Amino acid sequence: MGILDKAIDMLGGNQLPMMDSRMKLMQAALSLLANNGQAGGVHGLVHQFNEAGLGNVIQSWIGTGQNVPITADQMQQVLDPGQLSQISEETGLPEPEAASQLGDMLPDLIDKLTPAGHVPPGGLGNMSSLLDHFLGRYH
Repeated sequence: MGILDKAIDMLGGNQLPMMDSRMKLMQAALSLLANNGQAGGVHGLVHQFNEAGLGNVIQSWIGTGQNVPITADQMQQVLDPGQLSQISEETGLPEPEAASQLGDMLPDLIDKLTPAGHVPPGGLGNMSSLLDHFLGRYH
């Protein structure tokens, strides 16, 4: 059981289905960014954005300026079909909805995890350190 799964259980588990899918989506988003995650960490995700011709979008989230929005269709272009399918399965959301919600979540998440306006050479860390950062345990 993952750390976010434990947090969901503490919040009442399946009694809160919307919170459950949102937490699972957060877990999937962090998994994309984690060094040991499915996208090869944030550096791998940047590569995927570049390959899709959307490098400027993710760079805006990393940088200190305004975050450029992303559409669900663009998220579907960036993510490997297997990644999106897995996220859809894990969250219980249809793929277009998972892509849309990831598009809403990732800009703010990446922005908060890169406050200096760049990605550290070693990446953002593993899933546990990202969660600690997100929960404010490390500043």
